Amino acid sequence: MRLHGKVAIITGGGGGLGRETAFRFVKEGACVVIADINQESGIDTIKMIRTELPEYDNCITYYKCDVSKQDEMKLLISYTESVYHKVNIIFNNASIMMNTDKSLIETDDNTFDRTYEVNVKGTFYGCKFGIQALRRAGGGVIINVSSFVSIIGSAVPQIAYTASQGAILSMTKELAAVHAKENIRFIPLCPGHYKTSKMMNMINTPSEKQKRLIHQPMGRFGNVSEIANAVVFLASDDSSYMTGSPLIIDGGLTSTYITPE
Repeated sequence: MRLHGKVAIITGGGGGLGRETAFRFVKEGACVVIADINQESGIDTIKMIRTELPEYDNCITYYKCDVSKQDEMKLLISYTESVYHKVNIIFNNASIMMNTDKSLIETDDNTFDRTYEVNVKGTFYGCKFGIQALRRAGGGVIINVSSFVSIIGSAVPQIAYTASQGAILSMTKELAAVHAKENIRFIPLCPGHYKTSKMMNMINTPSEKQKRLIHQPMGRFGNVSEIANAVVFLASDDSSYMTGSPLIIDGGLTSTYITPE
């Protein structure tokens, strides 16, 4: 059990990567607080894990939280410490991509601002209050989800989302350097395209799918379990000499482009 005795917070834990990671964390011995603005989804995650892993019933709980709200994020940290007495791992996973997020010319202020509120400020608050909790615990790791688009940009217009991912990557690198000697690690996780219901709803036509697969060396989308495997690695002591450098899991997308025949 690679996370035995650890306490983790996962934002956006109501579905997708957050849900899969929560399951894996509990299976690896951690106690986990699922934070999600959608109460129904958050509770569904709890039910799923308790059904699959009934012996860990007391090691998983839900907390309703809007990551874009400073006070709510601060209370999330306090709640976790009150229930489990410490925080060792924070997985800042919550993010949004709005349907109105298009090209630079087309994207309005509300779309850009809301994307930054959730993606960037949510991560900012998770780190700001998380650092203090990790100090009290004697150290730990904060994993911030960015994206491959923070490395190479996006071929599909989504300017607000892409800009937010670049901000998360840069912020995480700086925090890693500043806090490295405090036994606090910061890892930017940069996945490529992987299959979640949100992603598949966006890519709902063969042409949209082809746009994203045309440069994909492996010729497929990743599975959410493949990304969660990496999160477990980053959260564990197996990655103890890693901080600051992004972990890119994209099936080779950022390393090369394949020209279609």
